[in-house]
Amino acid sequence: MTLHAPILDWYAEHNRDLPWRRPEATPWGILVSEIMLQQTPVIRVLPIWEEWLTRWPTPDALAKEPPGEAVRHWGRLGYPRRALNLHACAKAITADFDGTVPATYDELRTLPGIGDYTAAAVASFAYGGRHAVLDTNVRRVLARAIRGEEFPPTATTAPERKLAESLIPPVDAPRWAVAVMELGALICTARAPRCADCPVSGRCQWLLTGKPAHDGPPRRGQTYAGTDRQCRGALLAVLRDAPGPVPKAALDAAWSNTAQRERALDGLLTDGLAELLDNDFYALPT
Repeated sequence: MTLHAPILDWYAEHNRDLPWRRPEATPWGILVSEIMLQQTPVIRVLPIWEEWLTRWPTPDALAKEPPGEAVRHWGRLGYPRRALNLHACAKAITADFDGTVPATYDELRTLPGIGDYTAAAVASFAYGGRHAVLDTNVRRVLARAIRGEEFPPTATTAPERKLAESLIPPVDAPRWAVAVMELGALICTARAPRCADCPVSGRCQWLLTGKPAHDGPPRRGQTYAGTDRQCRGALLAVLRDAPGPVPKAALDAAWSNTAQRERALDGLLTDGLAELLDNDFYALPT
């Protein structure tokens, strides 16, 4: 099945103008965007990405700051350990790669917190590499269009990777990767796919077989209200918004459930997102 031409033609007309896709985007800017975009919508990432790149245009600029500043300026993007990972990446890039984001997949995988997807994405989008860039959107498009399945497996499988690698075109592989990703983000969405607008609807095995329902493990939507994750966010917001260390009483006032609050605070300390100072004061990591 030839999907390349219709998807690439669709992308040429409908792609979003995002700063990390522009020709002037730096490898560092692309790396920052890829980590910020994990499980986070573009609309929330854009202002934070722009602030980060203005404040820290190079890995060296971020590496000179304490990790707590990365957490502070992460804002409310969620999953703030990603901010610590980016800070650790900046230090490693500065120390081990002379301040330049490495170009190869294998070198990128040596950076703290960088997994298969991010390494493949940065090697492709920043340096023009030929890699299977398998994010959730890409996996969903391939599952539907080729395998006739509503959703891909929970974790990436060897057959998925083999299929994606077989589809990499001999030229302009990065454009193909981002085009499939964009199709999944805008058209072949998880909850409400716009099949009538899809450039490969006439070849999509899932659509042609009547959109069979997912028959794998139940796919549960993420909850947030009242969870430990929300509690952690509330406590972290107190630390992030304060000009300096805060007393325990300020954290106590941020969340009423004592057991949940103490559990969340212990988690922040364990994850390195907060520090306990003298006299029962807390602060972002230094």
